[in-house]
Amino acid sequence: MNISPQLNDEAVLQALGARIASARVAQNLTQAALAEQAGLAKRTIERMESGAVATQLSGFLRVCRVLGLLERLDALIPAPTVSPMMQLKLQAKVRQRVRAQSANVRAKSIAPKPWAWGEPL
Repeated sequence: MNISPQLNDEAVLQALGARIASARVAQNLTQAALAEQAGLAKRTIERMESGAVATQLSGFLRVCRVLGLLERLDALIPAPTVSPMMQLKLQAKVRQRVRAQSANVRAKSIAPKPWAWGEPL
């Protein structure tokens, strides 16, 4: 079953649970083995696969990590991208070269000796 906006929350949870169950079976793992590797209770895996109760997100992530599905969550909420114009603006601010200083600029950069009372300006 495809997950679509028309489905209610319970149907979405059941669909996700069925997908987790099929991924577990495809990797030849029992619910107990998956629970042990994910650091969860077997009952949590049972509830997650049945879609009966929404489990904590951290438990869901642990199961996805064990089943090798964590990388696929990147497609769920993609990282924000920088627009091409912003990339050009950011790229222009990075200095690529150092310009040699002229003699006039070097003379100004030499610190003058401090002025003392009684000396002409």
